[in-house]
Amino acid sequence: MIHGKKIVVVMPAYNAEKTLRMTWDELPHEVVDEVVLVDDASGDSTVRMARELGVRTFVHQQNKGYGANQKTCYREALRLGADIVVMIHPDYQYSPRLVTAMASMIVSGHYDVVLGSRILGGTALKGGMPLYKYVANRFLTLVENLAIGVKLSEYHTGFRAYSRKALETLPLENNSDDFVFDNEILAQAVYFGFQIGEISCPTRYFDDASSINFSRSVKYGLGVMATSLKYLLQKYGIVRSAIFTQGNGI
Repeated sequence: MIHGKKIVVVMPAYNAEKTLRMTWDELPHEVVDEVVLVDDASGDSTVRMARELGVRTFVHQQNKGYGANQKTCYREALRLGADIVVMIHPDYQYSPRLVTAMASMIVSGHYDVVLGSRILGGTALKGGMPLYKYVANRFLTLVENLAIGVKLSEYHTGFRAYSRKALETLPLENNSDDFVFDNEILAQAVYFGFQIGEISCPTRYFDDASSINFSRSVKYGLGVMATSLKYLLQKYGIVRSAIFTQGNGI
């Protein structure tokens, strides 16, 4: 806990056997109250390892997609009474030691959403981010900032913290079950007036770190552009979108 706020870390997992223990070992267990892992029908021993580590583990019997995995993560975290939910990929690409700092930014009351940015600090390429991913990240972020009217360093990180209020308010069930879920939730946060903060986070790209292939990256990029368009059409009352329609949260 931090100042009486319950902290739950969630890990959307797929074939994370080789990196899960490293991620787990670096979590600040002195402040993290619960850790939840949702396995999306991995083909390796992710589930066995998670249970050996004592992680509260939920298993999708068939692969439902990255967005669907996160929906399960957030439902289970809220069911456990989380005040703050921190989502980190269990692929050891991000630094788990920053969980305390990110959760503290929400505890401060200044922010509802906090992003662990690979771009702030200028070390993404040094950390091994492929050049084409870096260029695509910068281009898509520029387009989104112009469309949505905020100034974030990136929208595509897999290291995020959310307040309970944000997760209960945003209509996350209307979001994609695929990778563009990450983008939709930030557009929703802006649309519904939640404050987003960022913190610099070092990144590590290596063989066992998860990464979507080029074709999936292209699909994701098109989905990002579509989300920006939906935001603009919704904002100006031209076309209403389900992802911006107020309803029950997760």
